[in-house]
Amino acid sequence: MSIVDKVNSETRMVFNRFFDKEPLNYLEAAGLYGVIAQGRYNIAALEVMYNHAQDSTLKELIKEAIDRHTKAIITQSEEFLQDSGGHLPSLSFKQRTLHKSDLNIPEDARMGDGEIAIAVGNMAKASQMALLSALHQSYQLEVAIMYREMLDAGLDWDYRLLQLMLKRNWLPHLHKIEH
Repeated sequence: MSIVDKVNSETRMVFNRFFDKEPLNYLEAAGLYGVIAQGRYNIAALEVMYNHAQDSTLKELIKEAIDRHTKAIITQSEEFLQDSGGHLPSLSFKQRTLHKSDLNIPEDARMGDGEIAIAVGNMAKASQMALLSALHQSYQLEVAIMYREMLDAGLDWDYRLLQLMLKRNWLPHLHKIEH
């Protein structure tokens, strides 16, 4: 892409942000509603997993998933939905204290760090797929940009979780099928 093409692209984007405002369509509104509702549940589940985790690096990644990813997209989604006259989900969950130290949960009642990492990784994968699907149904530039930025940040976070899982040997070993 030439410099002129990049300038034209950025100019169109700025113009559309300021002047091409349409209300959310039903698919966009439903996508934002779903992101908010699922995000609120994800925070509750992540808080429990944070308190069960014993590995300090895993705790840091979970806290980042709560604060920088999940809460951030909920806040932005709520703003888009409210600005367009949509209603927010009434679904809410109890906020839990994030304990930095071990809570003395008995071993047979606690998820292990490897199990937590796999569960958090599965949540992240499902969230990425939901955001990608919502992005494909989005017509509003600002909404699409939010989804793209969250997808990019999520992929970076996923990579760091995967590196931790490799380092701690938490990934299940799958044997090759040989004939």
